[in-house]
Amino acid sequence: MRPPILKRLLRRLASAAALGLLAATLSATTAQPAAAAAGLQQVTGFGSNPGNLQMYAYTPAGLPANAPLVVALHGCAQSADAYYTNSGWPQYADAWGFAVVFPQTTSANNALSCFNWFDPAEDTRGRGEAASVVQMVDYAKEHYGSDDGRVYVTGLSAGGGMAADLLAAYPDVFAGGSIASGIPAQCATSQTAASACQYAPPSLTPAQWGDKVRAAHPGYDGPWPRVAIWHGTSDYTVRPANATALRDQWTDVWGIGQTPSATDSLPGNTTRTVYEDASGQSAVELYTISGMGHGLPVDPGSGDGQCGSTAAYFLDTICSTYHTGVFWGLDDGTAPGGGTDPGDGDGDGDGGDPGTPVPARCHTATNYAHVTAGRAHMSGGYVYANGSEQNMGLYNVFVSHTLRESPTGYYVIADSGCTA
Repeated sequence: MRPPILKRLLRRLASAAALGLLAATLSATTAQPAAAAAGLQQVTGFGSNPGNLQMYAYTPAGLPANAPLVVALHGCAQSADAYYTNSGWPQYADAWGFAVVFPQTTSANNALSCFNWFDPAEDTRGRGEAASVVQMVDYAKEHYGSDDGRVYVTGLSAGGGMAADLLAAYPDVFAGGSIASGIPAQCATSQTAASACQYAPPSLTPAQWGDKVRAAHPGYDGPWPRVAIWHGTSDYTVRPANATALRDQWTDVWGIGQTPSATDSLPGNTTRTVYEDASGQSAVELYTISGMGHGLPVDPGSGDGQCGSTAAYFLDTICSTYHTGVFWGLDDGTAPGGGTDPGDGDGDGDGGDPGTPVPARCHTATNYAHVTAGRAHMSGGYVYANGSEQNMGLYNVFVSHTLRESPTGYYVIADSGCTA
């Protein structure tokens, strides 16, 4: 007969395993407090912290005022340091100039150190872990000068589920999100329902999924966050049906239906499906990685668009961080595939003052990035420069052009030379 203490411990672990994502990592990875990795710093006193989370942050040297902010949420049995080390976000924070906050939960909150994406006391507006994350955002705005109009959230697995819940509960805080191997917003509101969502999400219509988002912040009518969804076809921990449900949920919120505007192929056996809003801008993107299991897609290397390192649940396929950053407009034209921030009409990088007359400006980027940044549009698989309507070739990340902008919003191809 097992001693009573052991029986209680076994019951606790069994319950947690039914709820937690990445449960298998207990045999391979143990969550540890974030180490004093170079550049990653713990922040204390960031708020009342109702969710009992820890805050870690990476701020590149020389970070300008009004720079974007990314919040990156780890998976179960992981840590802030693991996400910092392997995800590739610090690399692009350095290259493109933005701060990254890495929230961390512990076994004190969840036996598997998962974010509690299924608990209304933790994942809803003004409560628990969700409120703690938003307090971290407020701290970053005050202490790092982060632009409150360019705050983004991303997460893996349970962190992805919490990211979806944050996008639903705080669409007025987050301009965009990225959900890797994650769960639709408010899929589960109890411990009993958590595993069902993970393995077989409810069969709901897009409108029913969208209603879960709209109910998370009643009365809010936009603008809505732009959402990237990443999922492997061989994910048996969080089934790919969750990616479809996420697609249905956020396209319905945007009111754009589930018919793709474009579909193309990317490295790592990745298919990208684009859903554009009424103005022709990409609002939701679904990245499906053929043969990939459960984890965050990374692509170690020093080439353009490569990032991260492989580890448990960091899988060598494609650099999701790079493509997510370009989708959000974080690149600001400073790296291959880059582009200025959408809506930044005055050229000062703050995302404001659309339509203000500016001198001629030059932008070199991939066709994909030009479309993402609003300098061009896609039709029938081809890209056309806004204003001049010049054909720029196929809509992908392999074709690049220099565009000259003058006047504001009018672009012409200037590959042979561009004088601003």
